[in-house]
Amino acid sequence: MQNFDRPIIVATRGSALALAQAEIVLAQCRAVFPKLRFELKVVKTTGDKLQTASLAQAGAKLPKGLFTKELEAALLRGRADMAVHSLKDLPTELPAGLELGAVCKRADARDVLIYRAPEAALGRRGFEPGTRLRDMPPGTVVATSSTRRRAQLRAVRPDLEFVELRGNVPTRLRKLAEDARFEATLLAKAGLDRLGISVEPSGRLEGEGVPEGLLAVVLEPEEMMPCVGQGAIGIEIRASDERMRAICARLNHFNSFQSVVAERAFLRAMGGGCQSPVAAYAEVVGAELRIRAVSFRTGEMRRAEVRGPVREPVALGERLAAVLTQAESG
Repeated sequence: MQNFDRPIIVATRGSALALAQAEIVLAQCRAVFPKLRFELKVVKTTGDKLQTASLAQAGAKLPKGLFTKELEAALLRGRADMAVHSLKDLPTELPAGLELGAVCKRADARDVLIYRAPEAALGRRGFEPGTRLRDMPPGTVVATSSTRRRAQLRAVRPDLEFVELRGNVPTRLRKLAEDARFEATLLAKAGLDRLGISVEPSGRLEGEGVPEGLLAVVLEPEEMMPCVGQGAIGIEIRASDERMRAICARLNHFNSFQSVVAERAFLRAMGGGCQSPVAAYAEVVGAELRIRAVSFRTGEMRRAEVRGPVREPVALGERLAAVLTQAESG
């Protein structure tokens, strides 16, 4: 690896979670390449600007590349060398001239169900530790803006009610703790983990800034299929930049990369984005890549699973999409 006269600029969003993810990448970069200089560049994205504006409106349609467009512009204009993304936010179709250079080792991709403890309810509804989706009484209000989560919840619990809830993780937790309109919510475990928030054996949700009296349970993929790319950090680079490609080759976690590439190929073949009523989760099992998915595109829940060679993730994701599409049309 040749030396550079200038630092390598790593671009990220400015939210607490995005910065935590960028620090993970920077730490890995500095450990693998101790003689190179890496500097962080914070870029404000459209999603950051809209958090308190139109995105707060119920039913607001989210623009494509909401949290990635400005980062990609920085790459294309040479103002950054690498862009760090939550892969669940990265559109499956990248701008011309850019590519996914690496994926860090994937964190826990599961979702977490969070709710108030009875003693913290203060006249509102609370739930005992260990309460799961099946245990919640009819009419429980679940706060989520995720099309994927709502579709899966409705399939198993059509008697639940849903309201919009957006904002960063601390904001959502505070609203759940304080606002009587919200009785439960779901968040990605990877995001909680990266912010130092843990689900204790007692069921308590603990961490800096976490309101008192919140409980949580982790949901298995069979209960709540993760969204494509959930738990994975992606590094986007210029396709023509051989130096960054060489760096990414040392940063990449092979099994994680193959898994998310399969998921993204599935989503692309289904014609969807992060707001589509589909979900998929791939993992390397032995010598095979296993990918499971659920779709609600026709209004009816369809599930499918395929397995195949680890080194053929795109073909595997496309095959899974074909299986689901055939099931939907049949």
